[in-house]
Amino acid sequence: MSDIRLEIIEAARAMLESRLVNSTWGNISAKEPGKKECFWITPSGMDYRKLTPEDLVLVNFSGEVIRGRRKPSTETPLHALIYRERSEIGAIVHTHSLMATVIGVLGREIPPVIAELAAGVGGPVPLAPFALFGTSELGELALKAMGDRRAVLLQNHGVVTIGSELDEAVRLAAIVEDAAAIYYYASLAGKPILIPNKSCAELYRIFQEKYGQK
Repeated sequence: MSDIRLEIIEAARAMLESRLVNSTWGNISAKEPGKKECFWITPSGMDYRKLTPEDLVLVNFSGEVIRGRRKPSTETPLHALIYRERSEIGAIVHTHSLMATVIGVLGREIPPVIAELAAGVGGPVPLAPFALFGTSELGELALKAMGDRRAVLLQNHGVVTIGSELDEAVRLAAIVEDAAAIYYYASLAGKPILIPNKSCAELYRIFQEKYGQK
């Protein structure tokens, strides 16, 4: 049987190598298979390259530690709130990727400039107002801004993506970063042409129903 903790560690290292985060920033969580209302999350302030399964922390949906010797990520309240309200998801990724953060600092959402973003998110990546990290306010603002989407920008902070599985949430974080870069550079050259809302909805439906080995 595979250990979800190993998958989280692999995803965290991939996130670091692809520069979606720097140093020990960002965090990843995934539900524990077969257990209701609990998830594994990366520890606070530890080098992703040195993580072992024993460093991860099992937390319930109230944000309380169930198992683990480390202190969980400071963004545990954010993860717990999203899991409580979005029962269909299985994983959450929080990055500090460069171009997506640039768009957030500008106070903008990321519009649907590429098909991958429309298919993965269902439309623009909305922007949540700034709040201090590690607070319940951050989670509440992020959840409200996200709505039924699968990604949200945190103003002056970073990005949160969600997925039914860990791979999906990680892949979406990379797509959001690519879309942010394309939108930024296209804006320097002129006015970006966006994918219409109706097409975004259709792309999202196709992705959910038909993409991959379904």
